[in-house]
Amino acid sequence: MKGLEISLVALGGALGAMLRYKLSPSMLLFGTFPIHILIVNILGSLILGLFMTASHHWNLDSRYTLLVATGFTGSLTTMSAFAMETVNLFSAYHYGLASINIVVTLGLSFTAIIVGKELMRIIINF
Repeated sequence: MKGLEISLVALGGALGAMLRYKLSPSMLLFGTFPIHILIVNILGSLILGLFMTASHHWNLDSRYTLLVATGFTGSLTTMSAFAMETVNLFSAYHYGLASINIVVTLGLSFTAIIVGKELMRIIINF
């Protein structure tokens, strides 16, 4: 990897991590449900769907993908925190909340990618 490419990933990663940090103190639903992790995963998925559609349509340089997709959304979203919070819910015998967390996070993240892609298609064709 070249210096510019490393810098783009690092810049995107720093920006995504800062946004994730700012969203972290959000309230927890039902006192135990990790809503902040759900929010960053959905937001990151939406941004990724928007960006990848725009990138494909406008044939953007792959370095933008390093900045936005790899760096920014890669550090904004968090599979490890999602997995840890889900395991913690199971360990605390909150089986229903753990199951809801899995279904809602995956379902809404996939939906956000689709919405982002479709929204960008609408914007492009407007």
